[in-house]
Formats: sequence, structure tokens, C-alpha cells
Amino acid sequence: MKKNLVLCSLAVFILVLSACSSNSSSDGDSYKVGIDVTYPPFEYQEDGEYKGIDIDLIHAIAEDQGFDIELEAMDFSGIIPAMEAGQLDIAIAGMSITDERKETVDFSEPYFEAGLSLVVAKGNTEVTSLEDLTEKTVVVKSGTTGADFAEDNKDEYGFDIVQVKDSPSMFQEVSNGSADALIEDYPVITYAIAQSDLELEVVGERLNGDHYGIAVLKGEYDELLAKINDGLANLKESGQYDEIINKYLE
Repeated sequence: MKKNLVLCSLAVFILVLSACSSNSSSDGDSYKVGIDVTYPPFEYQEDGEYKGIDIDLIHAIAEDQGFDIELEAMDFSGIIPAMEAGQLDIAIAGMSITDERKETVDFSEPYFEAGLSLVVAKGNTEVTSLEDLTEKTVVVKSGTTGADFAEDNKDEYGFDIVQVKDSPSMFQEVSNGSADALIEDYPVITYAIAQSDLELEVVGERLNGDHYGIAVLKGEYDELLAKINDGLANLKESGQYDEIINKYLE
């Protein structure tokens, strides 16, 4: 009788231990991913579903590397602070790799070459380059490399800056004449103009040669970053990366 009782107790203990171990493993393989869904073709929401290059890419990487993800949509400017607060594990949001951001996050290998462009209202012949912005107003989205570029160059070219929280607001500022120009990532603005028939046009050459990267909190996720890089390399080798890009940009 006692022997059977001991065996039953041991069996229950093993089951409990196994369940705890299983939950721990599951928790360790699931990551919260910060996104900004006002940024087509990389991230947007349609019929209640998240879509875009970044969305497809992070899902494909997670599947390739065998971990789960939970998408968390927020303003772009809040993504890195949320990572610092421990609310996010990964960020993929058309985030340009910069030295300033590298002080806070570690980036994956670059996954897209973007670059900034100067954009004006269609038919505007007064502004064709940075040199034409003297005493004019440039609108940018806060927290972006476009905003940083504007801050770095406003004194040299003599323009004022207005900051907004999202891309649609930025486009509206120029369309309605409240601002003379905006600075936005080239693939994003060309996609937006084509898809939404915006009364905007890109002028001049690209202002820089930014590359997008997937970010994790600096020094905290070396193993996860290795998985992201391995997954990205596998997608490029298999051709799935090109399929994702072409789905949205061709």
C-alpha cells in the first residue's frame, strides 16, 4: 500500500515538473515584436490584419528558426523606449541602422536599402533640392532618421521643422500647404504616392543611403539576434526573401 502511494506521488511530481519545464521552454521561445502600422509597404493594417514587408519577413524568420512572436503596434517613436522598459523583445519597423540607435539596440544584418527623399506637393516648382528650402517649413515624423536629418541640416539650409507622429499626417501637411516639403524614406513615399494617388512628388536625388535592420535590446539578446540573422540568411538563400519584397514593391 505504501509502495503504491509512493509511486503515485512520484508520478504526480514528475508530471508537475514536466509541465513546469514545458511552460518555461514555451515562454522562452515567444517574443514580443514592436511594429508601426502607419508605414506601408513595410507595415500597415488592412481589414484588421497586419500586413507588409516587415510583417511577412518577421513571421518567416520566426517560422524558419522555430520561435513564436506576438506583434505589438505602436507609434514609431515609442518602440525603442518600450524595448528599454522590457515591454518588447524585437523591433522591426522600417528602422534605419544608425550609430545613435546602436547605443541602445543591436541590429541584425541589413535587410533593405532605403534612403531618404525630399518630397513636395505635386506641381511645386520652387523646391527641387535642399538649397531651395531657405525660410521654408519641412515636416517630418518624430523619432525617424528623416527627423534626425532635418535637425542636422536645418541651420545650413535655413528651414523650420514641424514634427508629427505618423506618415499620413506628414503627407497631409504638405498636400494642404501647411508645410513646403517633407522628408521620408524613398520606398515608403513612392509606394504611398502610387497606392493612394497622393498629390505629392519626389524631387532630386536620395539624400542618403540608409539600411533597415531588425533590432533587439543592446547586449541582452545575443542568441536571439543570431537566430534572426540565420533566419534572414536562409530566406535570402531560398528565394523567399525576394518573394516577400516583390509581393509589395513590384
